Amino acid sequence: MKSLSIRLKITLWFSAVLVVVVFFTYLAVLSVSRQIIQKTIKDSLIETVENNVDEVEFYHSLDDIDSSNDVDHYVKYIDGYLEIDDDFLNHVNEVYTALYKEDVTLLYGENPISKETSNLKFSDSQIQQLTVKGTIYYIFDRKLSTLGLESLWLRGVVSEAQGAMQMSNITRLSLIILPLLVLVAVTGGYLIAGSALRPIRKITDTAAQIGKGDDLKKRIELGRGNDELHQLANSFNDMFQRLDDSFETERQFTSDASHELRTPISVITAQCDFSLEEPRDAEAYEKALRVIQRQSKKMSKLVNDMLNFTRLETRADSYVREPIDLTELVSSTCSDMAYIQENNITLKCEAEANVKFHGNRELLSRLLVNLISNAYRYGNENGHILVRLKSNEQEIALSVSDDGIGIAKEEQNKIFRRFYQTDNSRTSAGTGLGLSMVYEIAQFHKGEIRVESELHRGSTFTLILPN
Repeated sequence: MKSLSIRLKITLWFSAVLVVVVFFTYLAVLSVSRQIIQKTIKDSLIETVENNVDEVEFYHSLDDIDSSNDVDHYVKYIDGYLEIDDDFLNHVNEVYTALYKEDVTLLYGENPISKETSNLKFSDSQIQQLTVKGTIYYIFDRKLSTLGLESLWLRGVVSEAQGAMQMSNITRLSLIILPLLVLVAVTGGYLIAGSALRPIRKITDTAAQIGKGDDLKKRIELGRGNDELHQLANSFNDMFQRLDDSFETERQFTSDASHELRTPISVITAQCDFSLEEPRDAEAYEKALRVIQRQSKKMSKLVNDMLNFTRLETRADSYVREPIDLTELVSSTCSDMAYIQENNITLKCEAEANVKFHGNRELLSRLLVNLISNAYRYGNENGHILVRLKSNEQEIALSVSDDGIGIAKEEQNKIFRRFYQTDNSRTSAGTGLGLSMVYEIAQFHKGEIRVESELHRGSTFTLILPN
């Protein structure tokens, strides 16, 4: 069973259930049909006898009879005649009708068990049951009440064998039709199962092709639809898209990192080669060592930033969230960084009291340090930096403003890319990962980072956190 395909398993289970349902349906049909047929026989018996009530009339003389009508039958009765319509002779659905005197003397008609019912008393409008030679008969008597017919009775007789014949026909039809229905249903179920599972085959084939060919740009195409399989295909496509984006980002990251590391490595190598070509004086050696020192520090900072960035991207769960006093964090960070005083820039802090947030203290501290460091790096001589923290019922806003060189409008949507640096910052000591780290930290805390800037007028970076 385990080696069978899902399509065949579904079909087999469906077939088994259908066979059980058909079996019990067959039993129900036989049971209900018997009851219905018995009732139908009795109803037919009553209807036939009641119809024949109007077929018997009494006349005192033959002269009173209209002979222009259909051929009827006449029976001498007491001091007159009985006119019996020729329709009386017809037995409908094997129902026999006979005309009797009060003393059970047969006057006219047929009764297949007349001998057995000769001692059976009349019972007006009641069905009686009698078994003759193993066969059940139903008997219905009707007393005539028309003038001249007061002492006459109509007796209808029908055999239950008539129902047995109908039951036999129903059984025969059931044995033919129900298996055919099962066959049609199983065939249809097999085809429908194949059609329903075809998208799974497409999903499997596409996933296999992607796995073999390493082509994450390939997608599962099922056409339009919103059922479970289309939702599954869409989920796979979204996963492939995320994987593709992740691998593309990784490739870009590797390429950018290699590019960024190539320059300091080339400079260090060149300085070493220059110093080793021939003997130099102390000043030349010192100059070369200072260049190597600067490039080594830049490489060290770049590697640390890359490691932190990778950890945040791939191991975000390693950063624990906890209740944080943002007011204290912002105030202490600003107090520490105010001592930098690079380019004689003044740092001022305006932090609203008692602002709390559930997040990671290390990451939020790094975000603020990066923003303030950027403000120092791109600020003007004797400039100003303002750090503000405020909150309301919906959100917390932490902003860092400067009056430095600013950012061109066309570059504002690019500055959060990894290793991206504006033209104004190419000669700076930055690694191009600071703002990318800021963006990732904001995403980690379900927040967003906004920038407002104007060239030569300064920039404002604002972190919005949910309160």
